[in-house]
Amino acid sequence: MDAKVNNLTVSRPEGVGMSVKRREDRRLLDGKGEYLADLNIPGTLDVHFLRSPVAHARLLGIDVPESRKGAVFTAADFDWIKPIVAFGAAAGFQKSDYHALAKDKVRFVGDIIAMCVAPTRAEAEDIAQECLVDFDELQPIADMADAQKPGAPLIHEHWDKNVYVETKIETGDIAAVRASAPIRVEKKLRMGRHAGISMETRGVLAYYDQRMDELVVYSSTQFPHVIRTILAQSLGLAESKLRVVAPDVGGGFGIKNNFNPEELAIAALAMKLRKPVRWLEDRREHLIASPHAREHRYDLVAYADRRGKVLGIEATVMVDAGAYSVWPWTASMEAGMACGIMTGPYDVPVYHGKAISICTNKSPLGPYRGVGRTGACFAIETLIDAVARAVDRNPEEVRIENMVKPSDMPYKTATHKLYDSGDYPECARRAIEAIDFAAARRRQQAGEADGRFIGVGSASYTEQSAHGTAEWVARGLPVVFGFEPALARFTPDGQLVLYVGIQNHGQGLETTLAQVAHQELGIAVENVTVRHGDSSVSPYGMGTFASRSMTMSGGAVSLACSQLADKMRAIAAHMMKVPVEAITLQGGAAISGTQSVPFSAIAEAAYLHPERLPEGMDPALEVSAVYQPSRSSGAFSYATHACVVAVDVGTGLVEVLDYVVCHDCGTMVNPMIVEAQVVGGVAQGLGTALYEEIPYDENGQPMASTFLDYIIPGPTEVPDVRVLHMETPSPHTRFGIKGMGEGGAIAPPAVVINAVNDALRHMGVEIGETPLTPDRLLTAIAAAQGVKGAAL
Repeated sequence: MDAKVNNLTVSRPEGVGMSVKRREDRRLLDGKGEYLADLNIPGTLDVHFLRSPVAHARLLGIDVPESRKGAVFTAADFDWIKPIVAFGAAAGFQKSDYHALAKDKVRFVGDIIAMCVAPTRAEAEDIAQECLVDFDELQPIADMADAQKPGAPLIHEHWDKNVYVETKIETGDIAAVRASAPIRVEKKLRMGRHAGISMETRGVLAYYDQRMDELVVYSSTQFPHVIRTILAQSLGLAESKLRVVAPDVGGGFGIKNNFNPEELAIAALAMKLRKPVRWLEDRREHLIASPHAREHRYDLVAYADRRGKVLGIEATVMVDAGAYSVWPWTASMEAGMACGIMTGPYDVPVYHGKAISICTNKSPLGPYRGVGRTGACFAIETLIDAVARAVDRNPEEVRIENMVKPSDMPYKTATHKLYDSGDYPECARRAIEAIDFAAARRRQQAGEADGRFIGVGSASYTEQSAHGTAEWVARGLPVVFGFEPALARFTPDGQLVLYVGIQNHGQGLETTLAQVAHQELGIAVENVTVRHGDSSVSPYGMGTFASRSMTMSGGAVSLACSQLADKMRAIAAHMMKVPVEAITLQGGAAISGTQSVPFSAIAEAAYLHPERLPEGMDPALEVSAVYQPSRSSGAFSYATHACVVAVDVGTGLVEVLDYVVCHDCGTMVNPMIVEAQVVGGVAQGLGTALYEEIPYDENGQPMASTFLDYIIPGPTEVPDVRVLHMETPSPHTRFGIKGMGEGGAIAPPAVVINAVNDALRHMGVEIGETPLTPDRLLTAIAAAQGVKGAAL
């Protein structure tokens, strides 16, 4: 088959553009994966963390039974380790010291007080039950509005208020727009707090390797190299004395993309005891103490003309960032991202946005699939629908008319993003056509036999990927993630090993990176091995997050393999006595006319018989390369989601009947994997839209700590998602690839709420909160009835 790469047709049966089956699936489906809980190191002790049961209190002391004192460790036992401190470059950012083990104060339910150590987890839990903690309870703050009230108790006493940081984006004359716009639409929105719910929870195992004189830390993490750096700094170790390994990782979604206090505590304990120690997170810990996601509030105003053309937007984004700032993303990440991508795919000339990151007595907020963009999409897309209603027009027409046109590319937004390429209106048109809005309207008007109301909606977004150095510098983080390396090395028998700094945890990267190697070298995918996850084996890389791995690591693999290809052609030409220009690489061999030399012979010459090489050529067959995109502003994927829902106003239940995604992530390396990533993202996005939430009571107690209380969508809740593909290559990346790993999770809350509002428009109901639980829906209907006197 032929693969189309940057508008060039290249015959590569397993290369870029081909739906090659995932190589890693065989071992995973056969039960041969090796996750952290599968590691078996003799003498390993299990750790149970004694966590705070109260949200806000001073620690007065802990009473440990005499017989247990050698098995319980507190902050006093680790006075040499540094706290986790993550703050941005924005003026006025207030720092928080996040200790691995709480010292004088606890600030959320789940804050770690002590480590209990025993041969088994059950015994360690028993030890924790015997310990008594003396608290001086303080008034908790469980709501971000309460946190900002005058006189509110300070969660961090040295701060002047319970706000990490406040930032602004101001483009254009909003006062002039206010004065002249004939249409003004206001909305207040809320997005619930929830957890990441990876299939494998977090976990850490550490031991001291006496032979190598180094601390070895196994962590279920998305960025092992970066963890090694910050862990070494926190422990006072040289990085050369520390090895971090990520084994198979059973999903991450961002919650494993932080430096967590558990990693620091377990590593320090291994140093102290000189014995292997392990912590495996249970699901309750995950729900109450892992980095949380979402919890946004929006105050929005849109100004438009009488056709619905948006003239300007004012937005205040408030995010409950919890009790501490997470490393390296900081507490400002979520609000800043939402505020900075608020205009989405639309041509909005004037924008004034404010992002406020608020401190409360809750588990810290961290990155989760879609970081900030899910909330921003929810905001702008429900706002666009509201503008359409205000001018009495079809929302889909207003949406398309407001979009940036292909002829405007590259386009600089009012939030200072630079969109590189794409056709947003066409993408929206295809999604609308595929969902068949006309048929949905007819069904809506005819009514359902079971009395449910039909609604249809759409939502669009942009997704930044391939962030370069300047983009990360502008965000003011403690680490700049602007590059990615790769080492491509042939073995003497002609097999290729790729050493990369990213971390595969479900994306299929062991397959797609091999496809890139095949594209450059013509080597069979099955003859390519991808090594990652070990800081002592692979080159220093930044890990997998922000939809970056295929663009960045794929670019590095492509560079390294293309340089290898040059050397291999030179060796083959020398061996066949032909010009280098006459050599092509395909099918695992160098070919010139009727002659061919297999890769094994080329590798053998490079390693075992350097006398067969051209004069002056160095032996060996390996290349290291580092990739950075040609522009730091990123490559922007985009999509439009559309869905049809049925709403039962008696039970408050919402059923998604049909769901379509039209998606453009530039050149697709493996369309099958892209489609699966989109569908998986939609499933998670439906959780945000309809099911997943961790509410807190007024005492700062999390009200969803098991799967009896915390609902996730399953096979019966997720529809058969139809995915349509467009391909607009980015001019700034290798092969024109754009990242897409988060996209599927961005639009579902917006599209589902728009569809429900469409279904209940005749009742005067307008939903502005997720998750849309049956109780919330019934409450909204009752409120509308009270105002309108409408009957069900």
